[in-house]
Amino acid sequence: MTVAHIIGMVAGFMTTVSFVPQVVKVYKTRHTKDLSLFMLLFFCTGVALWTAYGIVLAQLPIIIPNAVTLVLALFILVMKMKYK
Repeated sequence: MTVAHIIGMVAGFMTTVSFVPQVVKVYKTRHTKDLSLFMLLFFCTGVALWTAYGIVLAQLPIIIPNAVTLVLALFILVMKMKYK
């Protein structure tokens, strides 16, 4: 594993983990009123595109954290739609 891959994996880990508290809060409170639907849609689309980009490049440091973040973001988006 190269230094670039290690940096990518650490960066991906940190940005993905930073999203977890929001997911936990939404799960516990079922409160999504303060979250913008537009932002969530754009965020999910962007993360899906980053995942696709990583797949095209066959770069796990891009694929793994973005795929995990996409799952987390989609959970919040579904909760937003469900508890509107």
